[in-house]
Amino acid sequence: MNKGIRFTGEFKRDALAQVVERGYAVSEVAERLGISTKSLYTWKAQFSKAPRVKLEVADKARSDG
Repeated sequence: MNKGIRFTGEFKRDALAQVVERGYAVSEVAERLGISTKSLYTWKAQFSKAPRVKLEVADKARSDG
C-alpha cells in the first residue's frame, strides 16, 4: 500500500466497527478493504485514546445536521 494514501475518519470508524462491533477478523476486514492489518490496529489505538466527550459532541453535531 502506498504511504501517501489518506483515509477519512468515517472510513476508519466504519472499518473498526466491522471488527469491534460486528466481530469480523482484523485480517478479513483488512483484506476486503485493501488496507493493512497494521493500519487497523493503529486506528484502533488512535480512536481509543480520543476523549469520549469529543466523540459524543461530534456524534450530536452529525445527528443535528
